[in-house]
Amino acid sequence: MDEKQKAEIIRCIESALQEDIGSGDVTTESIVPEDEVMTGKIVAKQAGVIAGLDVVQATFLLLSESVDFAAHVDEGAVVESPHVLASVAGPARVLLSGERVALNLLGRMSGIATLARRFMDEVSGTKAVILDTRKTAPGLRVLDKLAVQRGGAHNHRLGLYDMILIKDNHIDFAGSLEAAVTRARASASGLEIEVEARTMEDVREALRLEVERIMLDNMMLDDMRQAVEICAGRAKLEASGNVRLENVRQIAETGVDFISVGALTHSPHVFDVSMDWVEGEKPG
Repeated sequence: MDEKQKAEIIRCIESALQEDIGSGDVTTESIVPEDEVMTGKIVAKQAGVIAGLDVVQATFLLLSESVDFAAHVDEGAVVESPHVLASVAGPARVLLSGERVALNLLGRMSGIATLARRFMDEVSGTKAVILDTRKTAPGLRVLDKLAVQRGGAHNHRLGLYDMILIKDNHIDFAGSLEAAVTRARASASGLEIEVEARTMEDVREALRLEVERIMLDNMMLDDMRQAVEICAGRAKLEASGNVRLENVRQIAETGVDFISVGALTHSPHVFDVSMDWVEGEKPG
């Protein structure tokens, strides 16, 4: 993880804390003495892939540097239920005020990682690589994309700035696929170009234009196989649209290089985790 990514993660956490705590945790502050300390354990209540314990640690440390945190599993680890994931100790007010944000982020990230691993397992033995999309939760993209990686899948574009992806609306606006590619190349950005192909003719045109990647948009399996044959390795092929766990293996077996799955980040099941409070223990 580079420094830019770390800074983006901190901004995500700060925003979430401000959203939840606002001007103060009035319940905790009215009930819990300022000098009280607590110890807790974060527990997985389902089986799956863990992602985001370092984010949990950063959440508590942003509230107080006196918090002690110890992770008991690695990022990307597969756990059964129940399983103690981490221990935390520190000022009671801090732990109670930060608990919900910490668990929300951990639950979302682990849910994404678990789903990503399931998709990767489904295509095991093929050359296909599972990709995410930009269908992430607004403001949480850096965490969603990190969770995908920790689940064993790969990121597509991080945003609109790091790859040129010419989709149907761009092509329609430009008047043709060739016109859209010509304009994109004239920008002299030096970025990889991917085009969305809706028909076999689009695939052939994209190959003639020597683009680096072709997205096969909502194509039938037979069309994907034909595209793989036509392409013969001259460009990378990405299958996209209506990809589910039930059909991803069939898509992978057509021979495509990538399969993009919006469901990884737009509809993951939140991973079930809890914070159990204990007495007389320290993390370690």
